[in-house]
Amino acid sequence: MFSVKGSIVALVTPMEADGNISWQSLFDLIDWHIESGTSAIVSVGTTGESATVDVAEHVQIIEQSVNHSGGRIPIIAGTGANSTKEAIYLTSAAKEAGATAALLVTPYYNRPTQKGLIEHYSEIASDVDIPQILYNVPTRTACDLLPETVAILSQKENIVGIKEASPDPQRLTELKSCIEDESFLFYSGDDLTAFKFLSEGGHGIISVTANVVPEKISNICNLVLEGDFKGAQEIDSELTDLHEVLFIETSPIPVKWTLNKLGRIPLGIRLPLTVLDKQCIPEIELILNKLGLTN
Repeated sequence: MFSVKGSIVALVTPMEADGNISWQSLFDLIDWHIESGTSAIVSVGTTGESATVDVAEHVQIIEQSVNHSGGRIPIIAGTGANSTKEAIYLTSAAKEAGATAALLVTPYYNRPTQKGLIEHYSEIASDVDIPQILYNVPTRTACDLLPETVAILSQKENIVGIKEASPDPQRLTELKSCIEDESFLFYSGDDLTAFKFLSEGGHGIISVTANVVPEKISNICNLVLEGDFKGAQEIDSELTDLHEVLFIETSPIPVKWTLNKLGRIPLGIRLPLTVLDKQCIPEIELILNKLGLTN
């Protein structure tokens, strides 16, 4: 039974200046997250540039992450695609690699109907016996996975949860009201509102900010799950500016620049994304200094 709760990092994929994957940096990041109390790692999700690594690289990143983690932390493989056939292939590869679960974003660009979404996810769940987490992020995909659709899909034994990044502030309440399975997991997909999401009954966050301050995001989640809302809110309030600035340009541009600034990864990123605009640098540096993350 998949039951991961707490802070799940949406891990960046470190790259050299020429765009090649920096494997040692990836391994070092995995070790750092294990040491920092991160509950699980999402490998090759949106923040991991799943849209611009090719299929062979995608599978290799999952394999290398699983192998390096050595069972020390769950690896959730990002395996979503706007082609059902490709999503099945990637999810099968993730299972073969030994991933703990798969995270499947809604098909992007082709804007399927709710019926299409049901058939898409149902076919993947039937074809690949691995725990699967739905991922709804309509601002990126132009596709909204509605609560009643999630309720139908939650009846599939291996569809175990959802990463919800809808801008609708009532979405978690609506989801919880129509899903009967009490073991179904709800993860926030938005750092800025994650504390509210957790305090209203969410089980964790799949976080971009955790790339930069993994221990703090882990502490927020743990405190909420323990019922210490005041303590969690105090930490979260300290991070508000960081949550915001990590989206000053399209993610993962700011978070990769920040990790490079902190000496954790090279500066590489794949086109059509580019390195952070110089005009944005002073604002990020100010926040990093305020948090004591830089000298």
